[in-house]
Amino acid sequence: MKRIVLIFGLISGAIASAMMFLTLPLMHNGTVDSHNGYLIGYTSIFLSLLLVFFGIRSYRENAGGGSITFGRGFKVGILITLISCVFYVASWEIIYYNIMPDFADKYAAQAIAEMKQKGASDAAIAETQKKMADMKKMLANPVINAAMTFIEPFPVGLLMTLVSAGILRKRTVVPPIPAASVA
Repeated sequence: MKRIVLIFGLISGAIASAMMFLTLPLMHNGTVDSHNGYLIGYTSIFLSLLLVFFGIRSYRENAGGGSITFGRGFKVGILITLISCVFYVASWEIIYYNIMPDFADKYAAQAIAEMKQKGASDAAIAETQKKMADMKKMLANPVINAAMTFIEPFPVGLLMTLVSAGILRKRTVVPPIPAASVA
């Protein structure tokens, strides 16, 4: 199981990291707005976590002899998800602290600009500014930053794991033992 989990987890993590390194700069420099950025981001997460399905299927076919229980499928899938999430978090930490240290400021400015464009009240804008300042303080702490980042892909991976383990579960049918003849 370790080999399959590592292979599929590492591939999934590499895809998640690559997509983050490719798409976040587009969002950061204004090429992609925040709404499309979320769509692109979660699509990237979903695509990377498709490897959960393929990892469970590979385990079923190669290590399980064609059968797998829901529990074993869940275990394989959640381990792949955790590896992928670690890659995702590590990539974000590198990007946030080294490549885009002004991300929180630009994100806050974009959120305020969108509110002003929609005609939000001054009180609502002030409330959002306060929330953004609080968010920036939290993101300055690497542990909180990592935890907040982890909860982006993990629910998607958990859902992918549950669905995949349910779809791919397959038990081998044991033929009944013929009754012994009574003499």
